[in-house]
Amino acid sequence: MKKILEFKNVSLKRGEKVILEELNWTIGSKENWAILGLNGAGKTTMLKMIHGDLWPSNGQLEVLDNVFGKSNISLLKRKIGWVSSALQDWLHPGDLVEQIVLSGKFASIGLYEQYTEVEMQAAKEQIIRLGGEALIGKTYRVLSQGERQLVLIARALMANPELLILDEPCNGLDFFARERLLNKIAKLAVSEESPALLMVSHYTEEILPCFSKIMFLKKGKIYATGRREELLTPAKLSDFYEAPINILVDKTKRVIVYPKQS
Repeated sequence: MKKILEFKNVSLKRGEKVILEELNWTIGSKENWAILGLNGAGKTTMLKMIHGDLWPSNGQLEVLDNVFGKSNISLLKRKIGWVSSALQDWLHPGDLVEQIVLSGKFASIGLYEQYTEVEMQAAKEQIIRLGGEALIGKTYRVLSQGERQLVLIARALMANPELLILDEPCNGLDFFARERLLNKIAKLAVSEESPALLMVSHYTEEILPCFSKIMFLKKGKIYATGRREELLTPAKLSDFYEAPINILVDKTKRVIVYPKQS
């Protein structure tokens, strides 16, 4: 099985402070993983490292056959789709939706390279496949938060990535917009052309059944990894959160966690 990424004893320090410590972890081709952790666990920092925005202080990191320190990371970034609310702050609000989606092909913020009408049409078709046909021709600034997240997913898919990172994609969405977006992710996961998916969330109910592998990240360390049915249990989650919890499992096998009342 082809490796999508591999951490070998990876640590990250800022001065004397250890942010991530001794991470050992492998993702294989077509595996979908979710990372669960509380604020300050190091989730987004880990994603930035995978994307090539941060480099390990110690250990070896390999992503899509590129070993950090021995590869062209700018070319690697074109193979990784990135969806994050933080990315919205960098985009140009006056750009048309299809322009933003096409920029994903070049891993750029804005369009600076020459493109063809065929490439622009491909961007529009990518939006349509995700159900966003009505967004074509609109500027980014007029979109709702849910529509913006949909555009970011379309943008991330433009380069046909081998890995798609979803960094808290439901952040800021209301209940209905969240469910619409999760439905799009579920459909993407079962499509033949789907890349490996890596999603970060605070909330177990956002971790769809298509995410069959789970990592618990706690205080910069990997607390546990395993299959979702092994980790999303009252006992495992209570240990992880260091607090008693109850869970509900709905008919689609999504898991909802809430604190146990004393």
